[in-house]
Amino acid sequence: MASITEKSNPATSSIDALDTVGILRAINEQDALVSAVVAREIPNIAKAVDAAARALQRGGRLIYVGAGTSGRIAVLDAAECPPTFGVSPHTVVAIIAGGSRALTTAVEGAEDDAAQARRDLAARKVSARDVVVGIAASGRTPYTVEALRYARSLRAVTVAVTSEADSPLGRLARIAIVPDTGPEVIAGSTRMKAALSQKVVLHMISTGCMIRLGHVYRNYMVGVRPTNSKLWERACSIIETVTGVDRMAAEQALKKSGRNVKVAIVMVRRGLDHRAAERLLARHGGNLRRLE
Repeated sequence: MASITEKSNPATSSIDALDTVGILRAINEQDALVSAVVAREIPNIAKAVDAAARALQRGGRLIYVGAGTSGRIAVLDAAECPPTFGVSPHTVVAIIAGGSRALTTAVEGAEDDAAQARRDLAARKVSARDVVVGIAASGRTPYTVEALRYARSLRAVTVAVTSEADSPLGRLARIAIVPDTGPEVIAGSTRMKAALSQKVVLHMISTGCMIRLGHVYRNYMVGVRPTNSKLWERACSIIETVTGVDRMAAEQALKKSGRNVKVAIVMVRRGLDHRAAERLLARHGGNLRRLE
């Protein structure tokens, strides 16, 4: 039976006869459906967030696996975690079928290589401490299905993100997240609605996990690494806003903290030096909320 994403969408069956504005409105109307579909999956997304937070607390990793568009979305989400939340690049990891070449060039045959999936996960030393998220719109991609099967054999927590309710990927996973986005604007073009839902789900998982682990305070990214002028400005602004000091004091605290926003905030609030602030923060799991 054909995947739902391969079927023709009645709402766009005449899209090729529309003018440019009509085409764009049709695409936009279909994209607007994604939010409600994802909202229905929030209970399952929450399970994935909690599992990932537990894994990271015990030294495990959040590992995404995908092919094609799904793999590229995974790489994007993983790559943005270190600068945004100040975590190690080894905390959230993405594995894409075909390797780094597949980021910029379609490597179509890679998604069918199940044996390579096992080799790729073995090379990353996946273990029972990790959470492995397989991403595939159809839920049938051999590379991703085999990756989840291998992770499951290692007793890692397995999560599926797919648009198909009853698929091999969903059946393998301990936690199945299934935003049913329906037929695509262009039949089979899962880089559209299905991919949009995947992007939303992955950033909910990673962001939710980082919030649970204390890398966000109030709604500020206090784990941000000020590695360029824009991020330096952001870090100083966060310190100013949270502590109430002026810009000069915020800059001085950030410099003395070793460019660590959370440590700088504790230094200002408690009148501590760098080391004492670090120790106090560590005793509270790096979570500023626990210091209130």
